[in-house]
Amino acid sequence: MIARMLTAILALTLATAAQAAKCGGEFNTFIAEISREAAAAGISRGVISSALGEVTYDAKVMSFDRRQRGTFRKTFEEYAATRVTPPRVKRAKSLMQKHAALLGRVEQRFGVPRELIMAIWTMETDNGADMGKLPVVRTLATLAHDCRRTDLFQKELLAALQILQRGDLSQKELLGAYAGEIGQTQFLPSSYIKYGVDFDGNGHVDLRRSVPDVLASTANLLKTNGWRQGAPFTEGTENFQVMREWNRSEVYRKTLVYFAQQLSR
Repeated sequence: MIARMLTAILALTLATAAQAAKCGGEFNTFIAEISREAAAAGISRGVISSALGEVTYDAKVMSFDRRQRGTFRKTFEEYAATRVTPPRVKRAKSLMQKHAALLGRVEQRFGVPRELIMAIWTMETDNGADMGKLPVVRTLATLAHDCRRTDLFQKELLAALQILQRGDLSQKELLGAYAGEIGQTQFLPSSYIKYGVDFDGNGHVDLRRSVPDVLASTANLLKTNGWRQGAPFTEGTENFQVMREWNRSEVYRKTLVYFAQQLSR
């Protein structure tokens, strides 16, 4: 109980402390400031030194970030045609059979249909095949240094340091995509901390390698944000609105629904 209380206090501190470092300017000065914030939030000196001591700016991350603004300008029909493909559907159905017992336990505990969980898992990383290979700390430090969304990414950077401190992943394992997303269903670090579930019971939340943790954590995010078990999740429903906590793009959510429908056939 005491450990849980300390974790909750640290999480609350992380959520509010990440606004003091001044964005822009000289990158190393910014890192020094965010390092002080991390220490004030309870991150150990060892973790801070290891993760931030030699971190550098990644210009490719910022270039990608600037290009991403038009990702969901496609219509639903255009986008779904590129995402819900026969090979993907076939693989997802095969994995549903392979993990039937696990999906049953996840569905029973969290109330989220296995077809939707499988659609998310497939859409996000092709079931773990494409999780990203960028150092998460470097990516988030770069994005946090930029003033456009500094509060968001400073918070995510501190959450990534908390993942390291908890021992869920090592720094070598803490790899992800161009916005710092981690694991087989692409959780931002703050979501990793908030919604991650140790479903395989090994004492750590591992969203890179543990399929039980991945599927349960994905379902937990939706349940925690108000998912109604047994209710429909098509466009216009309450559950479709809950799915905004996964992705705010309506086109993306409609595509997830469509994918799930293909898996139920």
